[in-house]
Amino acid sequence: MLRPYDDIYAAVGRIPPGRVSSYGRVAVAAGLPGHARMVGYALHALRGDAAVPWWRVVNAGGYISNAYGREHQRSRLLAEGVAVDERDRVDLAVYLWDEEA
Repeated sequence: MLRPYDDIYAAVGRIPPGRVSSYGRVAVAAGLPGHARMVGYALHALRGDAAVPWWRVVNAGGYISNAYGREHQRSRLLAEGVAVDERDRVDLAVYLWDEEA
């Protein structure tokens, strides 16, 4: 299963600072359409010192869905200039990164 995870990590690594993508869009970018949950599993499997910018991935509604590191993800996004509202939501109309654009 390591190969799909490597593809996922590479796709997440292309999200620039100050932008976000969704689990589903990362799955498509990794060549795994329909496997948004696998993206979540792959990001959850990362070690703390991983260079993959996992905090730039939110759910399709723009919400932080990381139950284990919600505050850490929020602070990383804010540090990159991404506004996160009081409900832990990012405005995708403003911050969504489209690799195809």
